Amino acid sequence: MSDRESANVMNEKMTVLCVKSGEKPKRIEIENDLDALQRAVGGYIEAVYPYEDPVALIVNEEGKLNGLPLNRALRDEDNDIYDIVAGPFLVVGLGESNFTSLTPALMEKYKKLFHCPEAFIKMGERLTVIPMPEPQARKSTKDRGEASSPLQEGVSPVRARHRQGHRGLHHRA
Repeated sequence: MSDRESANVMNEKMTVLCVKSGEKPKRIEIENDLDALQRAVGGYIEAVYPYEDPVALIVNEEGKLNGLPLNRALRDEDNDIYDIVAGPFLVVGLGESNFTSLTPALMEKYKKLFHCPEAFIKMGERLTVIPMPEPQARKSTKDRGEASSPLQEGVSPVRARHRQGHRGLHHRA
């Protein structure tokens, strides 16, 4: 493959899944280049490969260090949490030597896996993971009868969910 052909492959769009904190995953088209990936996750990228499928999670390399909102828990085959992604991330397909679009089957599989947004509360040495109910995940503050969002009031979404008295699974931090 010539340099020109290689450059064209890198500038093609790919169809991937974008997962943001507090939101359902969305299918998006994105340029297949470093700048577009960095913009999507808000910083330097890191590719992680937690699944046997030919997919990668493109995450913000410094998301936890920079205090980005916790997004989704990664679980092992026993459903135990082994890591948590901070900030938005992408689920992309894997080609022989680069990232590619997700196949329709993988798009559906990971859309279902990350369908339910999660909230996280640390209480002492324990981390509580709370699946956000469907109406809460996408309702606007106006629809819920609130004057403003918790972030506008200076309260994190996790603390706001805790004040509402939701219960979830408990895991060691």
